[in-house]
Amino acid sequence: MDTPAAVDGVLLAVRAKLPEFTGALKRVAEQVLTDPAGAARATIVELAERSGTSPATVTRFCRALGFEGYAELRLGIAAETGRARAAGWTVDIGREIEPGDPLEKVLEQIMAADTRAMHDTAALLDLSEVERAADAIAGAARVNIFGASGSALVGEEMQFSLHRIGVAAWAWTDVHNGLASAALLRAGDVALGISHSGQTRETIEMLAEAGSHGATTVALTSFPRSPLAELADIVLVTATQATTFRPDALSARHPQLVVLDLLYIAVAQRTHDRAHAAFQRTAQAVDGHKAAKEAAR
Repeated sequence: MDTPAAVDGVLLAVRAKLPEFTGALKRVAEQVLTDPAGAARATIVELAERSGTSPATVTRFCRALGFEGYAELRLGIAAETGRARAAGWTVDIGREIEPGDPLEKVLEQIMAADTRAMHDTAALLDLSEVERAADAIAGAARVNIFGASGSALVGEEMQFSLHRIGVAAWAWTDVHNGLASAALLRAGDVALGISHSGQTRETIEMLAEAGSHGATTVALTSFPRSPLAELADIVLVTATQATTFRPDALSARHPQLVVLDLLYIAVAQRTHDRAHAAFQRTAQAVDGHKAAKEAAR
């Protein structure tokens, strides 16, 4: 049996395991995530009816999360939803955004979703893994960053940050160029693959190629048991809170940026003298353009 989910992370555990569930178990998980407060109040029979399953399935769902039975699961969900309300995370978490909703309401929903995603990411993130990744990058001769679509944009942000402090980093989005660059990596280099789902084939291929040549591989994903995570030496996990017009892949962007910002700062700490000097030189290099703009006004 799995280790029981922490009382303050039941919903987080359900979201993390959702890709592993199929059929009836998946329907129970989706029902719990859609209406956690209702699940906390429901009997096992009521939850089974709402999810179109059976009490036996609900019991299997509880055990898949590491709980002995439904009573323990209910207590964990009730405690978590109670804390969310007390902390000011609006009840609109998970509420669908309607086309006619005023922007004020939409803003509340987005802020609530992002706030929860940040808190969940902080709970999921293994800081020892961040430290391992920072140590590897700080000592690397070359850092390759791989990603596609939205993950590519996040990767480019990280590449820019690392370059500003003197770390030789490249962001690759084209699989052919990425594979060619990955093939030139060697022991002591670092490859970072970014994919919310952890299932983007191109990113998996590029990270695998880098690893086959001895590079330290790092995965940034929302699913710790995904193919990308399975092949990486170091795994950094993020959480998401989707809204109607911003599905998981897009809602992952802010948590990804937070984790990468933490990683960047950890690298800068480890290379302080070099990073400080590089940042001053790069800032000075573009300063003249800023002054020219002001003079033009």
